[in-house]
Order: sequence, then C-alpha cells, then structure tokens
Amino acid sequence: MNTTSATSIVLSKRVQAVHAATAGPLEFLTQSEWARRRGEPGIADFVVGNPHEMPLEGFVSSLRRHVEPRSAEWFAYKMSEPAAQESIASALSEQHGGERFAPADVLLTTGAFAGLTVVLKSIVDVGDEVLFVSPPWFFYTTLIVAEGGVPVRVCARADDFDLDLAAIEAAITPRTRAIIVNSPNNPTGRIYPPRTLAGLAEVLTRASRQNGRDIFLLSDEAYRRIIYDARAFTSPAAYYSHSFVIYTYGKQLLTPGQRLGYIALPPGMPAGERDQLRDALTLAQVASGYAFPNALLQYAVPELERLSVDVAHLQRKRDRLVAELRRIGYQVAAPEGTFYLLPRSPMADDGAFVERLAQHDVFVLPGSVVDLPGYFRMSLTATDEMIERALPTLARAIDMRRA
Repeated sequence: MNTTSATSIVLSKRVQAVHAATAGPLEFLTQSEWARRRGEPGIADFVVGNPHEMPLEGFVSSLRRHVEPRSAEWFAYKMSEPAAQESIASALSEQHGGERFAPADVLLTTGAFAGLTVVLKSIVDVGDEVLFVSPPWFFYTTLIVAEGGVPVRVCARADDFDLDLAAIEAAITPRTRAIIVNSPNNPTGRIYPPRTLAGLAEVLTRASRQNGRDIFLLSDEAYRRIIYDARAFTSPAAYYSHSFVIYTYGKQLLTPGQRLGYIALPPGMPAGERDQLRDALTLAQVASGYAFPNALLQYAVPELERLSVDVAHLQRKRDRLVAELRRIGYQVAAPEGTFYLLPRSPMADDGAFVERLAQHDVFVLPGSVVDLPGYFRMSLTATDEMIERALPTLARAIDMRRA
C-alpha cells in the first residue's frame, strides 16, 4: 500500500515578514477584478502607470540602433557603462544648477525598484528604522522589511500633503538610519518646495549629530520629468549631502517593463564616504541578483536621456479629469506632477466604491492600498478615449452610495 505524507513548505521568517508587509497591495494587483480583466478591450483602466498606447518611436528606434553587435563583448556581462554614466552625470549636473556630478558616482540599476533595494541593502542593518512619508508608494514597507529594517510611517500634512517636519523629527530615534522622500510624490502629486526641503535637511543634520551617525536620505525621483504647469523641481538631495538620488526611466519613457534606472551620489557627499559607498552599492547590486540593466538599454541611455513622453498631453488629461470630476461633485486636487489623481471616494468604504466602478468596466486603485482610505487613485496614462468613456460612469457613481 502506497502512502503519501503531506509536507508543508516552510518559508523563511524574512519572507513571511515581507508577505505581511505586502499583502494589501499584492492582493489587489494579483487577485482583484482588475487583475482578472486587465488588458480586456473596452475597459477603462486607470489603476497603474502602464502604457495603453504604442511606445515612443524614439525609444524603439534607439534599441534598434544598438541591437546589432559591434564587438564580441557587446552582450557580455555589464556593470555600469561609461557612456551611460557620463550622459547621466551631465544631465544631473545641469538639473542641479551646475553642481558637478562625477560619472563614477552614477551606478546603473534595473529601475528605481532595484535602486531602492540596493541602497537599503548597503546601509541598513537588522533593526534599523527607515522612515517613509505616507501616503506612500505601496512597496516601500516591502523593501524595508526585506532588508531587515523597521518601517516607520510618518504622515504628510493633511491640508496640502507637504512634508510634516515636526512629525518627521518626532519619529526619529537613535535607531533611525534613513528616510525615503518621493518628490513628486506618488500618489499625491505633491512637489516638495525648497523651503520644506531646506527644513528637512536641518532636521536630519541635527538628528544625525545627536545620534552620532548619519541619517541617509533616499531621494526617490521617479517622476522628476513628469511636472505640470511649468513648475520647477528641486531635488531633496540638493540640500542634504548624505543623500542618494534614485531614478527610473520607466516613467519618463512610459516603459515600466524595461527596467532601467540609476543611483547617483551627490557631489557634496564627503569623498571618503563616496568611495566607500560606491563599492558597497556595487557589491549590493551583485548580491541583489545582478541588478544592472541589460547591455542594450545601457547603450541607449545617451539617447533615452533626451527623450520623454508628451507631458503636455498628460497635463491636458489631468485638466480634463479634474474639471469634470469637480463639476460632477468629487473633491480632487490638481497634482503638480506624476501620473496620478487622488479624488475622494463618495463612499467611506473606498474598496466597495472601486468594486462598484469595476462592475461598469471602470478600474481605479483603492486609496486604502496607499494608506489613504476614503480616496481612490487614477492614472493619467489611460487614453483619452478611456477618460471619455469613464466620465459618465463616474458621474453616476456619485449616486451609487445611495443604492
């Protein structure tokens, strides 16, 4: 008689902790009605910043130009290609008012996702606390927990979603190792102004001195090129030398599946620390599963750096949606940057409201996924046709709460 015994898969405690930190967003992204129906013709999809139209021809042309090998090592192992480093360092120097970034201080990564992971792996020990601003990008806690850190949520100001410097200072303890600042912010669309960033630098400098070790600033600038109304963008790293600039081209080019980004060390960081961190970051990239972009994307960087989606078109979609949503009764602010709108839900239960919209083929992200219950998020990467098709449903949805 044959017998079989059931065996359970024993997961590491680290993976179990990561699962607990990720459960809400991951459940929506993999098990919701949107996850089952995404890509269907006829739906209006506002959930994430995915493309819904063909990619930029300039992006495709650049890859075509570099796909033909020019040497035997064209597709060999790559770390950070010098031409890509030089192009990025030049662009950063221009964006920072001439403050010269060194090409050697630019490390190419597989997007900002990997950039954040690599930095956290390099600086965080088990039990170290990492602050992040809420409402946040929904995977910050995941990445912090994955490196053994302790996520510490600090809420933005409720009136305008600016940084709450007093709350940040109050949250810092002797175990604080870093803070993640995302500007322009996903999901609020807020660009933090220079006065706020200067104040943050003062808080971090004072706390670092008191703690006897530097608190690092991770400046997540994924949406730095998605700015509306001709506003100026100031990098948080411009005010605080112990910073990492973390970037992805996935937003600028609307190619999130082509993982390309970088980590840059600002010129103001002390030279000895820069040398040490460069080595640590490179080692962390290897230990993260070789988190360097593929060769083809790296060759294309000098051309891709000059390329962008049509931000004016995104702004027109923003203006259309904001005006119509306000007209039909929603409370919504016009974002200063990013792909996203953040209207208030007409129902207290934003999850239930999102489900009702889904019944009418309109898909949005519940605010509870980004720590903001009572809101929902809409991506401006939806097409004009999706917007026009969704507006009547959104108008009727104001009355759904009475059903």
